[in-house]
Amino acid sequence: MKRFLFNKALRILLVTNALILLAAAMLGPIYALFVKEIGGDLLDASFAGAIFAFIAGTVSLVSGRFSDQIKNKELIMAFGYAIMGLGFALYVWANSIVAVFLIQVVIGLGEAIYSPAFDAIYSKHLDAHNIGKEWGAWEAINYFTGAIGAIVGGLVVTIFGFGAMFIVMSVFCFFSAMYIYFLPREVL
Repeated sequence: MKRFLFNKALRILLVTNALILLAAAMLGPIYALFVKEIGGDLLDASFAGAIFAFIAGTVSLVSGRFSDQIKNKELIMAFGYAIMGLGFALYVWANSIVAVFLIQVVIGLGEAIYSPAFDAIYSKHLDAHNIGKEWGAWEAINYFTGAIGAIVGGLVVTIFGFGAMFIVMSVFCFFSAMYIYFLPREVL
């Protein structure tokens, strides 16, 4: 029987990571509007983005090194997903730019914890004859979730408000974290 596009591990990784990417994409294009709504300005939104990137970049160096020493990298990945879910949930109560900055630290930590472990696990399950195709699938998912997330985020906020969107984003992350956590260890 012909293999279904990708092996089971890659399918699981693509779907669970797509939910994380979708969650982040829901906020991206309208982030400055949220910051303005709580009293910040465009420069504050820029600083928040910089805080996220600095934390994620710095901690990724440590996290990558740590994930190389751990047998069950999927648990690190699930932990990072859960931290991101917590960060997105905290946005529901954000009412100042300082709170936004602190939340960006939390989300940056989650991103930095899960990303190296995800990359290591994904790389481990690549078919040597289809590496480009299989990484291409992840790249495509990244772009597709960006497109879908931008529209869905805008619609959810327009209809239900930012709070509802943050809850949806958080649920996506927690779902992925729990799925990976409860998955039998040998699958990934």
